[in-house]
Amino acid sequence: MIRKRVVVHGRVQGVFFRQECLRRARVHGVGGWVRNRLDGTVEAVFEGGRENVEAMVAWARHGPPSAHVDLVETFEEPVEGVAGFEVRYDRS
Repeated sequence: MIRKRVVVHGRVQGVFFRQECLRRARVHGVGGWVRNRLDGTVEAVFEGGRENVEAMVAWARHGPPSAHVDLVETFEEPVEGVAGFEVRYDRS
């Protein structure tokens, strides 16, 4: 099990990034969450098997078809045992 936090920069809000991230995370069996941030970025946490988490990080590098990703910051974090994946509507 691993956990990674990503912050995705570019045109990533208003392009169904969160909804597509939710769908793909569920397909990959990854726990965590995704949310829009006030600065225009999208932040997500992916937790699960290494291969599945890396697949989500790789997807975040391009996002859904309408997105234009300029940069993905990736941070390793301690595993917390998160179950399920959700869209968060709090913004920071």
